[in-house]
Amino acid sequence: LSTVHVTFTTGGAYGSAALVSIWLSLTHRCTASDEFPMPGFPESYRFHISQLNPYLKAADGKDSGSRIFHPQISLSTKSFGWLCSTVEAIEPFGLEILRNYLRLPVWSIGPLLPTDALKNSSTLDSSVSRQRAGKELGIPAETCLKWLDSHGSDSVIYISFGSQNTISATQMMELAIALEESGRPFIWVIRPPVGYDLKGEFRVEWLPQGFEDRMSKRKQGLLVHNWAPQLEILSHKSTSVFVSHCGWNSVMESLSQGVPIIGWPLGAEQAFNSKMLVEEMGVSVELTRGGQSDIARKEVKRLIDLVMDKSGKGGEMREKACEIKEQIRAAIREEAEDKGSFVKAMDDFVATILSTRRGL
Repeated sequence: LSTVHVTFTTGGAYGSAALVSIWLSLTHRCTASDEFPMPGFPESYRFHISQLNPYLKAADGKDSGSRIFHPQISLSTKSFGWLCSTVEAIEPFGLEILRNYLRLPVWSIGPLLPTDALKNSSTLDSSVSRQRAGKELGIPAETCLKWLDSHGSDSVIYISFGSQNTISATQMMELAIALEESGRPFIWVIRPPVGYDLKGEFRVEWLPQGFEDRMSKRKQGLLVHNWAPQLEILSHKSTSVFVSHCGWNSVMESLSQGVPIIGWPLGAEQAFNSKMLVEEMGVSVELTRGGQSDIARKEVKRLIDLVMDKSGKGGEMREKACEIKEQIRAAIREEAEDKGSFVKAMDDFVATILSTRRGL
């Protein structure tokens, strides 16, 4: 058929490299320590057992997770090349690791975001998130934006753990108390806790008594059940920080708007993304890992204060996030004399595939 097999990863380069490496080596099983090296990464780099998702923690090479993931990942390393949803300028280290490990061409074809999200407008068109998600929003985008308009610049905390993740009831209660005690305005995309149907009805007993009513009356908190217009929220001038599970799409959306992150990775390669955001990019601090870990309201408030403080580390994080925002936006430049990395990568990918097919 003269077909060419190319692997497409919707994750970033660093997270994808770590995930591929550990699934193929199960290196964490070769040490009694909680910390371990990762094949393909510098010897000085150490990963922690708490950064592994449940499938990886249980993996022994013969379990159901290994039987599913190992063959898929192994075959992907034998493909013609990889397409990676990242930007060359923001992940030079991750792309170097991935390319050296795979010994294959890797084209960085990010950002995979709506063009409107990469313009210098203060707020996106309210239909963007709805069109992307293909879902009914839990709140009209216009209502959300009006609420944001009522708050000052860089004053709002945005909390969301993605569409496939949630936290425990205990964590949810502690987070709610911390948010209320902080006195800062927030938007929280909230779903039933671990152990319950994510699409099921939300119960008031999972939050402090009267919490949602109090937050609404004080105009301190807006709780969104189901989907939220995330890009519109992140692009709004009132949004200051994103408490995120560090899923790669959310990471790219946040950084494309220059919004720093408080990381709470919950699964997949999210803890690897979080590690990279903290150690390589300097745009995040990590609160905790997983949906069963202990969190303390004092620590939640401390990190919120740290990131939202425009002086010190919070100011540095915001500055770095804004630098990355410009790098992400530069990637889609189409001017012939100054093409962005996305345009160059796509041009090279298409040319390489066409050349390869002619030789088959």
